[in-house]
Amino acid sequence: MGSQSDWPTMRAAAEILTALDIPHETRIVSAHRTPDRMFAYAEAAAGRGLHAIIAGAG
Repeated sequence: MGSQSDWPTMRAAAEILTALDIPHETRIVSAHRTPDRMFAYAEAAAGRGLHAIIAGAG
């Protein structure tokens, strides 16, 4: 998600993943303010065992 204010919307996804016992991460990474951090996060995702990224902003 792009900022802390997105958490109320994204919380539902995290709660469903938790209920289904699916390991997951939640991070705030702004594509506009910190694009290099976003690219680094995405590039390293597979190495951390992630199979999908759910992104949200707005």
